Amino acid sequence: MSQLLSIEKRNAVLNRMAILLEQERVNIKSANHQDLTNYSGGDLAMEKRLLVDNAKIDGMILSLQQLASQEDPVGQIRFDFTHENGLKIYNKTAAFGTILIIYESRPDVTVEAGGIAFKSGNKILLKGGKESLQSNLKIVSLWHQSLQDNEVSTDWVEYLNYNREETQAFLEKPTQRVDLIVPRGGENLIVFTKKHASCPVIVSGRGNNFVYVHSEADLDQALSVIINGKTSNISVCNALDKVLIDTNLGHWEVFAKTIIGELQQRKVTVLGDETISKLAAVPQIESELVWYEEFLDYKIVIGITNSNKEAIDTINKYSGGHSASIITKNDSVAQEFMENVDTAAVYQNASTRFTDGGQFGLGGELAISTDKLHQRGPIGLQHLVTNKWYIYGHGQIR
Repeated sequence: MSQLLSIEKRNAVLNRMAILLEQERVNIKSANHQDLTNYSGGDLAMEKRLLVDNAKIDGMILSLQQLASQEDPVGQIRFDFTHENGLKIYNKTAAFGTILIIYESRPDVTVEAGGIAFKSGNKILLKGGKESLQSNLKIVSLWHQSLQDNEVSTDWVEYLNYNREETQAFLEKPTQRVDLIVPRGGENLIVFTKKHASCPVIVSGRGNNFVYVHSEADLDQALSVIINGKTSNISVCNALDKVLIDTNLGHWEVFAKTIIGELQQRKVTVLGDETISKLAAVPQIESELVWYEEFLDYKIVIGITNSNKEAIDTINKYSGGHSASIITKNDSVAQEFMENVDTAAVYQNASTRFTDGGQFGLGGELAISTDKLHQRGPIGLQHLVTNKWYIYGHGQIR
């Protein structure tokens, strides 16, 4: 591991990087245009994540500025204890060392995830997808310029331009030390990484998020939350894929038809369970397996449920462990739902689209973990650390 950089150096590199992104706006978009031109896949969500426009660059710059202004996550005292023999014992946060980030199609990850890992005192290895190669190489060249401008070795940020076989070989037998791997992308990437990795992996899991419309829901709120969750951005893991409507809701059939009509007006393909399909003449899901799917598309499944317990059980069975929301005016029912649904983020009367480091006040995130170790949900700066024990004595022996 490289020697820890001072917080002043780390912040100076981040601030310089923000300036370089602003200066190189045109060239970044030009490199990205090359990637978009070369992209021949038909994946709408992938293409949306691949695009770098002015708004995306604004987001990258803002994330770096926010990171530079945040407290150093390294060296924070988590616990202290004075032994009866006089030993002073502290537990402090510490950098992991080297973090490998494997990701698909999102050049902004090269800035935002790289920035969070760097601010946390870590060396960064970036393994981006072939579809975003030109954008990534351009952004990494700016990282290197920022490091050099601050008299810091360019080894701190390294881009691994590997194909699938080379990546697999590196995961199984790294040619340099790797302390933590963070895959960001679809399920196939995550499964591939977990299968071959020889060090700890943080799973940035799939979405497949649910909204449960309870019998005491405000229906205007329910409509607004569902439309926002499904249509505001289909290419993100916090988008909505499934809706459960409580049959104890007065005139639930009318509400179901209303929401289906509103979604169809917005070009969303609506699928139903057996009851909804018959009620609203929408296609019925082909099999139970559809309940497990994350769509990343203008597509949604609507089904009925007969009780709160059934809603909780359904979500716990099928969801990706990411986010779930209940729409209800009954706070005690909401609390019971939120305590028993096994997802990283649980909501009452709000859109799942808020599951995001920036929205949660973390100033951005490295990933959204659906694992329970070592951190769940958005992984911000303060979570991207391990810990270390410091013991100060004057000759004590046991």
